[in-house]
Amino acid sequence: MSGFHDSDRRSFIQWFSVVAGAAAAGVSISHAAGVTDVSSPVPRRALTGRDTTGKSVFKSFDVTPNVVEIDSNPGLTFYELYSTEGTPSVTGQEPDPMLQKTKAFPAPGGTNFRLISYPPKRPPGWKPPAGVTFESAMKELGEKVPGMADHFDRSSPEARGMHTTDTVDYAVVVRGEMTLELDDGKIIHLRQGDCIVQNGTRHRWRNAGSEPCLMAFVSVGGKRAT
Repeated sequence: MSGFHDSDRRSFIQWFSVVAGAAAAGVSISHAAGVTDVSSPVPRRALTGRDTTGKSVFKSFDVTPNVVEIDSNPGLTFYELYSTEGTPSVTGQEPDPMLQKTKAFPAPGGTNFRLISYPPKRPPGWKPPAGVTFESAMKELGEKVPGMADHFDRSSPEARGMHTTDTVDYAVVVRGEMTLELDDGKIIHLRQGDCIVQNGTRHRWRNAGSEPCLMAFVSVGGKRAT
């Protein structure tokens, strides 16, 4: 790269970062000039197991059968990927738990793996679908992801979005950007590839960007100390 000027080098690094990040996220890149079109396909899940002889096999490689779209908040989508209770038996013969609804968060010792796509910041003047209120939105969320709404703070309008769970959550920003706010009012800005360990603390997620944000979460059920 001896012939690169600083501006050329920065452009190359930016281009390479887009390509590498897109490859890691499993998205396609347009070959048009500028390489700016990064698509956002529905994520697929490869589920492995064992056949009757004990050999490892792919049981499926497709979109999870448990995709939850929240009508009251268009664009908010849960991709429920897998869950376990207690210590998994890992026989490879287990039925796919995603063929039925999953609860919001696991009990102590259990796990839950999901992707969540958050809609971008709403434009000025945007209004929710007709008839939607905060309570009706919470009701829909609780019905579609059983128990999820129970963890949200409803004490005041200012607290909306804040929630607490008895879990340790490992999270990573797969695509887009996100902000994370805690009780002390501090907010951090997360970009693609940034990771979070949420130790059962009260928090709020907000997508302040102009594009959807896709995040991956692995929740491990714990027991809150008293």
